Amino acid sequence: MTTTECRCLLRPRRLLLVSLWSMVLASSGVVGILDPVDFLALQAIRKGLEDMPGSSFLAAWDFTADPCTFSGVLCDGDRVVALALGDPRAGSPGLQGRLDPALGRLSALAELSLVPGRVTGPVPDALARCSDLRFLALSKNLLSGPIPPTLGALIRLRTLDLSYNQLTGPIPTALAAAPALSNLILCHNQLSGPLPPFPDSSTALLRLDLKHNQLSGPVPPLPPSLQYLGLGSNALTGAVDAVLPRLTGLNFLDLSSNQLQGPIPGSVFALPLAMLQLQRNAFSGPVAPEGDVVIPVVDLSYNRLWGRLPPQLAAVGRLYLNNNRFTGEVPSRLVQGLTNGMQLLYLQHNFLTGLEIGPAAAATIPVGASLCLQYNCMAPPFDAPCPLKAGTQRMRPVDQCPDWRG
Repeated sequence: MTTTECRCLLRPRRLLLVSLWSMVLASSGVVGILDPVDFLALQAIRKGLEDMPGSSFLAAWDFTADPCTFSGVLCDGDRVVALALGDPRAGSPGLQGRLDPALGRLSALAELSLVPGRVTGPVPDALARCSDLRFLALSKNLLSGPIPPTLGALIRLRTLDLSYNQLTGPIPTALAAAPALSNLILCHNQLSGPLPPFPDSSTALLRLDLKHNQLSGPVPPLPPSLQYLGLGSNALTGAVDAVLPRLTGLNFLDLSSNQLQGPIPGSVFALPLAMLQLQRNAFSGPVAPEGDVVIPVVDLSYNRLWGRLPPQLAAVGRLYLNNNRFTGEVPSRLVQGLTNGMQLLYLQHNFLTGLEIGPAAAATIPVGASLCLQYNCMAPPFDAPCPLKAGTQRMRPVDQCPDWRG
């Protein structure tokens, strides 16, 4: 007899045992009787996982009782509809082991979550069989391998969070086209390749968080429905001046630490952001906001921006313009901003030639506010605290400052 034939004989026996046990539970007065397929699936899931030291979450899964009473198991009738694996309390130890493909046999499952722990292995491809799945969150574990392209077939999936794992390979094109997906969170992995094309007609996608991966290539057109866009710390290239102006609903934008080029569209400075993070790229050209900017933190440092400093940035709370190619004098509005609520103004490592206001007025900057002018085409008119990365040279060499008149 072959192994396959043995397995075929064993499966009916296992289902018969579960059915018999269901009859025992019913005769003992237990109200909920779980579907036999779901019962066997939970048993397989339990065998693949174990509690980390200090956790007792799975120790309470006693299959002599009704599994619908287990911690983390939610049933609707005789079907499992939600599964929260691990103690969700802050600081509680998680689980270790692997996710069993039997998860795919929970065909009524709508929500699956896994607390932070040390669960390894792949994301089961079998999850694509959970056609009612709406919420899938497996973040902060040690999952590896590719993202199953079949997850894109989950037409009801709204949130996919696989962040803080060790996933590799590309982002499946089918996943970007999932019709109901509103939150795609894949940050802090090792994903590579280009960003997939997103349907221009999509109105569902609100959050796209792909920070801290190894993604490359240009930023494609993105759905105007986006409110959160995190692409920082990748290897993305090309211009974004045709992409960003369409995203008028953004309240979070991080494109930092890439290789993006071209101009920064003035419209981004009008977005209702708490922080604008465009630092450490190769953006070039002048900075031209369309009006006064009220974003609390604006970081444009370590780019190739040039031209005059824009006075419209005077109301920013913390302004990083250092390590660029700005020229001319520092506008009086910017310096005066430090007396009107601005906490930090970093201008070091540019080609600035002076201040529009005199040193005496600049010396009235409040204690606690920081203005760094080091390594420009002028001698700083007063001593001010600068970060260690600014170096010890107060002024650029004269041969780098042909327009400086001393």
